[in-house]
Amino acid sequence: MIDAAIQRLEYLCDVIPPLLTAIDESTFSHKPSPAKWSKKEIIGHLIDSATNNHHRFIRAQFEETPTIVYDQNKWNTYGFYQQISGTQIIAFWTLYNKQLAQLMRHIPTESLQRYCRTNDQPLTLAFLINDYVVHLEHHLKQVVDY
Repeated sequence: MIDAAIQRLEYLCDVIPPLLTAIDESTFSHKPSPAKWSKKEIIGHLIDSATNNHHRFIRAQFEETPTIVYDQNKWNTYGFYQQISGTQIIAFWTLYNKQLAQLMRHIPTESLQRYCRTNDQPLTLAFLINDYVVHLEHHLKQVVDY
């Protein structure tokens, strides 16, 4: 049910880091406009997504429909990604997603039908896992062409 998502995530963890490290720091940090995120901040956003989904993937297994939401713009601003080394951000993104892939592999099949609320409606853990990888792929395409 989530095997394809896990395989895609593992593939991304192998393929994306070298593509990101090939981007020079100036290009990685360039903001197209004050209101737009730099490539570095997009990866920061993906770290924030990983963090919040990590909570969802764990808490949905033992809490009764937890609600886990976050303000992506505030998280990005106060995560200070623009000021942090691109090398560190890439390393953190990579390790965090490798950890999430391992976590996903160990979730019991019956737990995949448990619910977590991210906004107005509850979503299954299986949906959230698949959606996480789709979201990741969408933003990574904005940063690199893989």
